[in-house]
Amino acid sequence: MITCYFSPMKISAVPVSLHVHLCSTFFRVFFVFFYIAMIAKVAIAVAGGFLGWIYTRIKPPPPRVCGSPGGPPITSPRIQLNDGRHLSYREWGVSKDKSKYKIIVIHGFDSSKDMKLPISQELIEELQIYFLSFDRAGYGESDPHPKRSVKSEAFDVQELADKLQIGSKFYIIGLSMGAYAVWSCLRYIPHRHRVSLVVPFVDYWWPCLPSDLAKEVFELLLVQDRWTFRVAHYAPWLFHWWMNQKLFPSLSIMAGNMNIFCQPDLEFLKNLPPNPDDNTQEKTRQQGVYESLYRDIMAGYGKWEFDPMDITNPWPDNNGAAHIWQGFEDKIIPYKVNRFLSEKIPFIRYHEVKGKGHFLPFESGVCEEIFRTLLVG
Repeated sequence: MITCYFSPMKISAVPVSLHVHLCSTFFRVFFVFFYIAMIAKVAIAVAGGFLGWIYTRIKPPPPRVCGSPGGPPITSPRIQLNDGRHLSYREWGVSKDKSKYKIIVIHGFDSSKDMKLPISQELIEELQIYFLSFDRAGYGESDPHPKRSVKSEAFDVQELADKLQIGSKFYIIGLSMGAYAVWSCLRYIPHRHRVSLVVPFVDYWWPCLPSDLAKEVFELLLVQDRWTFRVAHYAPWLFHWWMNQKLFPSLSIMAGNMNIFCQPDLEFLKNLPPNPDDNTQEKTRQQGVYESLYRDIMAGYGKWEFDPMDITNPWPDNNGAAHIWQGFEDKIIPYKVNRFLSEKIPFIRYHEVKGKGHFLPFESGVCEEIFRTLLVG
């Protein structure tokens, strides 16, 4: 008999403590990754919500287009432009067929074709003046223009004149903010008109302005207006948010800040007769303040396609001129810029009126002088 002896192998047992340690480490790592993943998901959700909130603040509301479902009614005559938009207009003075002079009047900021100018019927009859005023894009009953620019304003004027057949030559008067449309007409349709720019808008970023002059006059503005114009110039995509945020004051004239007015302007406002039935402002803004007022500011203070100094003299034979009328006391449009331009641009005739402010064209004596000078010199 053979007897085999097997010696048992000694197998070392893994300590229980190591098992516990490994499990503990695994779960710890698992929970760390789980925690990070949850934090990432929450962060993404918060960031998405925040970006969505930002988007709703910077995105302008859709316009309430006149004649569209739910939009304001159409109550004035309109023409259709080649791009499909409509311009609302008003004709006044003597009839077009009997007129000696035809004048297109371009309204200013927060105004419309229905603005009243203190020009007497006697002067209208004497000079046989036909007036054509219109709502600029987005104002009143004129369709908004999503690509509105300084350049587009000139071609709106040209199409309006052509559609209403007022002739190959006409006169243009632009008031305040409406004056940038006149600069545009001088640049793009110079052969069609003679012009007056009354208390005209100035862009503080025009390349032709010396930096020290631009800085000097810009700092005369209220701080809130300076920031508003900066946003319009550098970040127009933020403009809707800027005008509606409550952290900082925005445009003073819309906030009712009377500090923007000089003493003659305050006197003028004080003497205005009350008119409780006047709904002009409501009608002016009826398609939305973004399409009317905000786009106006963004176009004016945005990137221009030209500089006033680039404009070729439309009257090389000295048989015409562009007139600038400026109130010396005006705090809204500081006189120094327009005085500078008149000294540098040879076809400008400059009229600086002492003791008057921004409401210069609404004072009857001055208003009639502006029209006489434009038409008969």
